[in-house]
Amino acid sequence: MTRSRFETPEWHAAVGRMMSADSAEQVGEALSDALGQVVTYDGTCLLLFRNDAPPGVLHRSLSPDDERHYLMRYLAGPYLLDPLYQLALRADKPDMCRFRDAIPDRFHSSEYYHRYCEQTHLRDEMDFFVDVAGGGTLALVVARHKRMFSKAELARLELVEPVVRAAMQRIWEKWRGGGSDAGADADIHRRLTECFENFGHDVLTRREREITQLLLRGHSTKSVARELDIAPGTVMVHKRNLFSKLGITSQFELFSRFIEELPRR
Repeated sequence: MTRSRFETPEWHAAVGRMMSADSAEQVGEALSDALGQVVTYDGTCLLLFRNDAPPGVLHRSLSPDDERHYLMRYLAGPYLLDPLYQLALRADKPDMCRFRDAIPDRFHSSEYYHRYCEQTHLRDEMDFFVDVAGGGTLALVVARHKRMFSKAELARLELVEPVVRAAMQRIWEKWRGGGSDAGADADIHRRLTECFENFGHDVLTRREREITQLLLRGHSTKSVARELDIAPGTVMVHKRNLFSKLGITSQFELFSRFIEELPRR
């Protein structure tokens, strides 16, 4: 008789290591091994998101290329435009979700996607969330490059969600107990956030800045209208005005202007 993946010695050994591990790194390695018994994936990354600091990295199992593309460039500022970052900080977020189901409707057409996400070569991603003390949220990214997760694989990930989230909580407790500090450079986050929130403040109205922020995050005109509860036609008028005031003609130029602003802060 064929055994299920949850009847293999490797699965039980990985779960046992999660329970007995003495450090955050050991729990993270055991969690990665356990997930590897559930689905095939190309890398994991456990991030701590907070309102007052850049993302902290508690554990990752990434190749050197993935670490360079996914983490180093991401932590330099693009995380502010990341739907995962936005979702993690929401009070009504799910315990887990598929990244493709949580993105704005024009995300794959956004310059953020083309300049950052495309470079990571991720084909699919499942994310798990855990709220932790101090107002932060842990987000575990389980990423795949070559093909989408199948229905059976998604079902298995949903089945192990309680185990995954318990391990994430345990990593947090070990990591925090070891004296690690994800908010060491809160000043950088403050300056990046101010740059994003005040982009165009010298020429744009408050409403135009709100629309600019949503456009940068990959929302279409209709999606912006829904988010702000205004008519799509009104959004188009504001969009024409803000483009004119900034001296640009496309969202490509809008993104480029924003990126140019970051090093000045």
